[in-house]
Amino acid sequence: MTNMVKSFKELTPELQSLAGGKGSMLSIMYREGYPVPEGFVILPLAFQMEKLDNIAWAEIQVMFSEIRRKNKGALFAVRSSGLSEDSAQASFAGEFETVLNVKADKDIQEAIYTVFRSRKSQRVKAYSSVKGIEQNHQIAVVIQLMVQSEISGVLFTADPITGSYTNMIGNYVHGLGEQLVSGEANAYEFKLIRPKGKYDGPDVFQKYASKLYQYAAKLEKELGSPQDIEWAVADGKLYLLQARPITTLTGGDLDTYEMNYSFMGDELWINTNVAEAIPDVYSPFTWSIGRQLDESLNFIPGYYIFSGNICGRPYMNISRRVSMITSMLGKYSKGALKLITDMYGELPDGMSMPLRPFSRLEVLKVMLPVVVSASKSTLEASRNLVQSLKQSPERCSKMRADIKKAKTKQELLSLWKEELQPYFLKAWSRAGASALKMTNITTSDKKLTELVGTEDSNTLLSNLRGGSELASLGPVIGISKVIKGDMSKEEYLRKYGHRGAHEYEMSLPDPMEDTNWLEQQIQESIGSNMDVEGLLKKQHTQYEAAKMRFKERYPNKVKWLEKQLEKASEGARLREEGRSEFVRIFRVVRAFALKAGELTGLGDDIFFLYIDEVEDLLSGRASNVMHIPARKVNFEKYKAMPPFPSIIRGRFNPIEWSKDPNRRMDYYDASMPIVSATNSETLKGYAGAAGRIEGIVRILLNSEEGDKLLPGEILVATTTNIGWTPIFPKASAIITDIGAPLSHAAIVARELGIPAVIGCGNATTRLKTGDRVIVDGGHGVVHILEHPTQSESSTTTNPSNSSRQSQ
Repeated sequence: MTNMVKSFKELTPELQSLAGGKGSMLSIMYREGYPVPEGFVILPLAFQMEKLDNIAWAEIQVMFSEIRRKNKGALFAVRSSGLSEDSAQASFAGEFETVLNVKADKDIQEAIYTVFRSRKSQRVKAYSSVKGIEQNHQIAVVIQLMVQSEISGVLFTADPITGSYTNMIGNYVHGLGEQLVSGEANAYEFKLIRPKGKYDGPDVFQKYASKLYQYAAKLEKELGSPQDIEWAVADGKLYLLQARPITTLTGGDLDTYEMNYSFMGDELWINTNVAEAIPDVYSPFTWSIGRQLDESLNFIPGYYIFSGNICGRPYMNISRRVSMITSMLGKYSKGALKLITDMYGELPDGMSMPLRPFSRLEVLKVMLPVVVSASKSTLEASRNLVQSLKQSPERCSKMRADIKKAKTKQELLSLWKEELQPYFLKAWSRAGASALKMTNITTSDKKLTELVGTEDSNTLLSNLRGGSELASLGPVIGISKVIKGDMSKEEYLRKYGHRGAHEYEMSLPDPMEDTNWLEQQIQESIGSNMDVEGLLKKQHTQYEAAKMRFKERYPNKVKWLEKQLEKASEGARLREEGRSEFVRIFRVVRAFALKAGELTGLGDDIFFLYIDEVEDLLSGRASNVMHIPARKVNFEKYKAMPPFPSIIRGRFNPIEWSKDPNRRMDYYDASMPIVSATNSETLKGYAGAAGRIEGIVRILLNSEEGDKLLPGEILVATTTNIGWTPIFPKASAIITDIGAPLSHAAIVARELGIPAVIGCGNATTRLKTGDRVIVDGGHGVVHILEHPTQSESSTTTNPSNSSRQSQ
């Protein structure tokens, strides 16, 4: 029998899974040159029927002899290394037995049995039950040269309670570390302050602090997560005895799809824009595709655009981005930070941005090569943007046809690897290049507001479609064309069938697949007497009037205004078209997934595998299909939860939050005391689209409830995306919890001339269907006039009295 006993040096990556958490980590650190006392690992195969194999015992004695030869009077530590131990989900610290200062062979053998049998102890079973881990543990045993510690301690590379990365936090005792773990001795505390590791603590440890910081920072970077490190000082030398992930600061369990990135540290997460595009809970497959997109262009480690995951919902790690900008630009970072707030909105009063104290040199070393590469990709995409967008529909049609024709798993995998995936990632670069064009609108809005005020600036920027079509308006204008006979249903679906309320969730069908969807929209439009062209003409009249007022006030700036509006219009059209064509390709990836489900026999369960697992399945390698049931349970649990706040700082527990009757929908800040949402008679948000209207509120949970909205009512929703566009013309005004000045709801509402207040935070909890309010879209304010009685709110609103223009 082989592979029963391996030294740290001999323990190859292939064998590390058998060495348990402690054994594999000590091996990794030893092989990478960290100061780890030498030792070896007895693998589980060495034990047969609870007895140590004779050949294994002979190998162990050889290992002893070698260590004793180099270390006169050597003593040994015998520790557990469970295969579930020291993982991201569970540490088992102190649960298994440990035997220290062992010398004689007979005592070592007895210590090995003591540790091995502890896997069946009651405390291990209890801990396993709490963590939801299999209780029949396989266990390896680590035997290591015992260092006679003068100082023993632990170091957390981030605060295990708050998740703050500002300091590394440590403590130590004089003598062996077991006194620290057991609480037998009072510990001395110290801090290593980032980004340079400045020491703050008792003098006695000062001379070792710098070296410990270097090792800890390197380990954290190499292992990709904050670490809990055991260390010791003996004979004037610093040793590392163990490293494990801080289990309270992990993003989740991929096997079960229990995901919560807010637990990873004290970070600021925001979904002001992303939740508008992606209101659904991510399936595992869709989330993994988003992760691929982030990894393809991301030059900020730990920053997620598409794939930050809090219980299945998408969030962006804004603080990581701001930290990088601040560390690089210092006092010159104001302009870049202003651009971020223009895109995602201002922070609530009292909320501060938690910054990671990166060193400028560290950032440049990590980021510069990737920034150069990403910039080249974006520049290339920008050069060919218009041509690429034109070619996209035909290219997508061809790929769909090729996917449909695929007969074997290998044929489908080749199609994905060689054609669809590369094209998909390039499309993401193009979408990024087109999104950058929106800075034209931000710049123009700022200058115009200074000259004519918020309301007229908003109106002047409401004709962004210019003389051509804006992609986000296409679906609603297209329905009007179908009704008039100017467009066939087939042509409509070819042009707009990829767009919908759930376009970024691949497990859900789009209008192209749902044969009833278009017919329902047509009947709804006819029944509600929607007049899209009338709305557009009315908006254009308001735009022309605002333009005339500008010319009268600033006759010398007329050419300047035309240039600004032209740039803003071009930016909007390219951004919206780029997004539309990216979605078209995104939906082709769904077609690939459906075909993979067909060829593998998994059907729709394919959406509960990650993309790398789907690739494994198609290639014939082992795949994690056994985890699908657990992932389904968590996916359904997440779908049953209410929408989360659009801004989250620190560790956020959605189960506890949802139980709080005073919870806020606009933000959550773990560092601040809980403050109930205001009960004032106004709601504040962003000026989405100018206009002032008084009317009756109708709260909708999703776009599928669009038939409940009566003509002239005020639509109130958590967020809206392209799938809501067909019902916009029925609304006299729009109010949303989530959104920013450049969000979908704002742009479409401006084009249609519908007053809108975006990003109120808690409109869906403050308002009830039947409330009468005044929406002041030009100033971003909603005035609550009256709440109906319960009986009134349950009756149907009279459309003719539901709203009126307020002067």
